[in-house]
Amino acid sequence: MSRITRTRLADSRELIYFDDPGTPERTPASLVDHRELPARGEPGEVRYDALSGDWVAVAAHRQTRTHLPPADQCPICPTTPANPSEIPAPDYDVVVFENRFPSLGPALGDIPPLPAPGLSGHGITGPAFGRCEVVAFTPKHTGSFAELGETRARTVIEAWAQRTGALSALPGIKQVFPFENRGADIGVTLHHPHGQIYAYPYVTPRAAQLGAVAGKYYDDVDAKETLAASLLRAEREDGSRMVLEAKHFSAYVPFAARWPLEIHLVPHRSVPDLAALTGEERDELSHVYLDLLKRLDSLYPTPMPYISAWHQAPLDPALRPAGQLHLQLTSPRRAADKLKYLAGSEAAMGAFINDTTPEAVAERLRSVAAAPSTNQTMEGIRA
Repeated sequence: MSRITRTRLADSRELIYFDDPGTPERTPASLVDHRELPARGEPGEVRYDALSGDWVAVAAHRQTRTHLPPADQCPICPTTPANPSEIPAPDYDVVVFENRFPSLGPALGDIPPLPAPGLSGHGITGPAFGRCEVVAFTPKHTGSFAELGETRARTVIEAWAQRTGALSALPGIKQVFPFENRGADIGVTLHHPHGQIYAYPYVTPRAAQLGAVAGKYYDDVDAKETLAASLLRAEREDGSRMVLEAKHFSAYVPFAARWPLEIHLVPHRSVPDLAALTGEERDELSHVYLDLLKRLDSLYPTPMPYISAWHQAPLDPALRPAGQLHLQLTSPRRAADKLKYLAGSEAAMGAFINDTTPEAVAERLRSVAAAPSTNQTMEGIRA
């Protein structure tokens, strides 16, 4: 279990240190932010799109956020005399803090209700309540999650789980989403290895779509098996798209993958979110997740751009019973020197066209596990 130490930054934002086992306790000086920061602003707004039924966050204040600063000005490196950063300590293991330029929050509350039947809802707006947090994986400015040791990866997982539980309990929160954008091709604004956690005041469109399909399946089957569990069972029986199987988790390329590279990592036990995983499951997840990321980086000569999206069951009581935690790890890279861009069919219609076959991608991901430059298949994992 990671030691947790909480403090506040100069503008009252919360910052939490998650320490690896054996890390010395923090000194009081490492908890003090000596910067002079302006007061936090009011939240942006959410607007209801009457044509689609979706909420859209309007956050014009984010236009001034930090964008690809040089290493000596990185805001999530440890503080030095020359660079008083967002992290007051001169060193750390894993840190979570409230984003200085949030899309949602800092205020909390309930957004306006959806329009009554027969009304379009055009013009409905409200404060962009919620919470946006940054998760710094390491004090090192360069590198990636795949280069973390298993101990550090386990600390990050502990942070994700703890924050999932804490954010889920905040007023007005309907969904908690940990994720990582990796690489300039994805659009990162900081090179330092980090991820984010969004706590939304509404159920996002993608989660609502998946939840509706999963809920219908759950209601129709007598055994009350989740759809994610059923799909995992079918993929394990088929085998052609499996990437790896372990005691508590398995990973596969989905039958109808949308992206050139897409992997789903699913726990064998049906759980709604990361907070519900046992200690043993979190331990194994630190092994399996690193293994998957290293396989991705082994496919081409240069690091793989990706989005690591942890799908957790929304907090809505109508959607939560059928929901199941799973990772969707995707990359737009379709060849060593080619990216898939979401153009007309995908961007305008949401109708994906994949340039690769899931079976071929799974075979490649299985084969790279044995390459000398990659992480060897670990004890307990069958690739």
